[in-house]
Amino acid sequence: MVFECQQCGECCHHMGQVHSIRETRGDFEFLVNNQYTGEKNIVAVDPDKHSLFADTIIFQDYPEACPFLRYSGEDGKAYCTVHLTRPEICRDYGCWRLLILDSKGHRAGRIMYQRTFLPDDTDLICLWKNHVDNLNEPDDVKWDKKITRILSDAGYTVRD
Repeated sequence: MVFECQQCGECCHHMGQVHSIRETRGDFEFLVNNQYTGEKNIVAVDPDKHSLFADTIIFQDYPEACPFLRYSGEDGKAYCTVHLTRPEICRDYGCWRLLILDSKGHRAGRIMYQRTFLPDDTDLICLWKNHVDNLNEPDDVKWDKKITRILSDAGYTVRD
């Protein structure tokens, strides 16, 4: 299954530390600098997101957010206002290797990168400690299948 963004915005809450607007070029076009690599990209606010981009209230709660991240008051979802022209680092990003959903379809946790466990659910933490922490399986594909079975048997849904 291909990674599907849930539009929570968490991935971009601190991306203002990475991406900075170096130059405003007019007509909603900007030169963006990657603070770590020095890479520069020209991005443009998507035409359907001009009014969303104008709302900068997000920076009250998330002062380190990407300069192009916005939340919609209509649906509460996070939007990349330069999605069509976003830098490659943003295009390549996927915020989980395995997404774990509870019985109501809400995120209960994630497995990142190799095997980093990021729980959002106390029941999931207990399950993990009792059934996964000591799982000895060096093969990642087999490990993923075992984890999926353990979590599914406990009522969770796992998406990759």
